[in-house]
Amino acid sequence: MVRIVGVDLPPNKNVEIGLTYIYGIGSSLSKEILVKAGIDPFRKIKDLSDADVVAIRDAIKGFPVEGDLRRDISMSIKRLMDIGTYRGSRHRKGLPGRGQRTKTNGRTKRGKRKTVGLGKRKEEEKT
Repeated sequence: MVRIVGVDLPPNKNVEIGLTYIYGIGSSLSKEILVKAGIDPFRKIKDLSDADVVAIRDAIKGFPVEGDLRRDISMSIKRLMDIGTYRGSRHRKGLPGRGQRTKTNGRTKRGKRKTVGLGKRKEEEKT
């Protein structure tokens, strides 16, 4: 079991794909790290030697990943909220902050649809 930056990497995946399980490392950064470490991207993670793992760890040290990156992002969002920017207010409300429409889309932020029932209206008319 290979553990890098506090994340267990899946043993049967290629190194290039396995590194993307670390928060903050995508496919392009994964390729860059492997070139820097001098490791073939198509090797399986279970086939890596201890020296290879150390080389990958040293290559990752130059990039913000996992806890540091999460902290940086949350501090940036908190700063936007504290200074009262439009984007900060959208974060506070849980709405999209980059100009997307919210009338018909954005359900992941707004929650499940709440249909206004006809039964309520009919009851109000009777009274």
